[in-house]
Amino acid sequence: MVLVKVYVTLRDSVVDVQGEAIKDATHTMGYKNVAEVRMGKYFEIKFDENNDNLTTDVDEICDGLLANPNIESYRYEIVEEV
Repeated sequence: MVLVKVYVTLRDSVVDVQGEAIKDATHTMGYKNVAEVRMGKYFEIKFDENNDNLTTDVDEICDGLLANPNIESYRYEIVEEV
C-alpha cells in the first residue's frame, strides 16, 4: 500500500475567516503572541502499490474533489507503508 497525505488550505490571497476567529480566541485565552492561524483540511488516501499513475491520480482527485482550485491550494506527501 502507498499512503498519500493531502493538505488543503486556502490560498494566501483568500481571507481565512475561521483562522481569524481562532486567532482571536487564542488572544482571549491569553496567547497574545499568536500572529496568524490558517485553517485547512487533511486527507489520507491509500493506493495499491501497482499504481503507475499515482501522482496524476492524486492531482486529479485533489483538483476534482478535495480542493476548490479557485480559492484553495493543496500539497501532498507520498509515504510507502510497510
